[in-house]
Amino acid sequence: MRSRYVAYVQQRADYLLRTWHSTTQPEALDFSTDSGHWLGLKVIRVVAGRAEDEHGTVEFVARYKVSGKAHRLHEISRFVREADLWVYLNAEVTS
Repeated sequence: MRSRYVAYVQQRADYLLRTWHSTTQPEALDFSTDSGHWLGLKVIRVVAGRAEDEHGTVEFVARYKVSGKAHRLHEISRFVREADLWVYLNAEVTS
């Protein structure tokens, strides 16, 4: 999760797409309209992640600022193993 956050901060579409599950992966990511500035990541809860697990979740809050106004993204991300690597599947955005 932390590596994907850093990839968003650095606008590394190549890494994000490589770590996205093949069934939910978009064709491309476009950062050209992204005017926000990431401020930090707080991981709240991790479920699974052991070598024998096939599914896992990460609950986090990411803070960012757009046009001087602060925002928060509170999300529960789902990850699965694909080719023996953890990849992002999808997410539930919470309030």
